[in-house]
Amino acid sequence: MLSESHLSGVLFAPIVLYALAALLLTLILRVAIWRTGLAQWLWHLPLVEVALFVCILSVLVLYF
Repeated sequence: MLSESHLSGVLFAPIVLYALAALLLTLILRVAIWRTGLAQWLWHLPLVEVALFVCILSVLVLYF
């Protein structure tokens, strides 16, 4: 588990770092979904992207 990090005297909770990492992974997977053509098969793409972000964030918090 991460501890608090600081940048120029401002403390950040560990969830901020986890959320940034999850956002990066979600953006990479989003590009992969578009390039493979999977996006046309999804009914509500923004909902799938939010669910993907939440799943990645929860995995990062649980295992790292």
